[in-house]
Amino acid sequence: MKKLLFLFFFIGSVTLVQAQWTTAFHISNRPFAAVNKQLGEKWLPEFRVDVDNSFEYTGLELVVNYLFIQNDTYQFYGGLGARVNYFSGIVIPAGLNIYPFENKNFGFQMEVAAIIGDVDILRGSTGIRYRFNKD
Repeated sequence: MKKLLFLFFFIGSVTLVQAQWTTAFHISNRPFAAVNKQLGEKWLPEFRVDVDNSFEYTGLELVVNYLFIQNDTYQFYGGLGARVNYFSGIVIPAGLNIYPFENKNFGFQMEVAAIIGDVDILRGSTGIRYRFNKD
């Protein structure tokens, strides 16, 4: 777990320059908060932390998503990542970010993710997303 946190902070510090950071809150039976930074035109690494439970059952995820289709209004992505601590294993997400308003900073997201490891589950989530520094 310490290695995953170190990797997240390293990636965050290296990519801080010219950043377009995004925060999100995913609502599901295991809700989680997320922070990501778009790298180039297609890559979207994201760090996620389970919320609404005790620290003992808090899972940490690091996923790297690839934007297959995107424009100002929506992004369709798929990715691969890892999860540690609770429900440890491989994470395979696929989702859609939608920015329907004139201000393209605020939007919604839907995602389905397979988690394969300690317990094999299919997690669905929906929620909100906010982009900082959107031109």
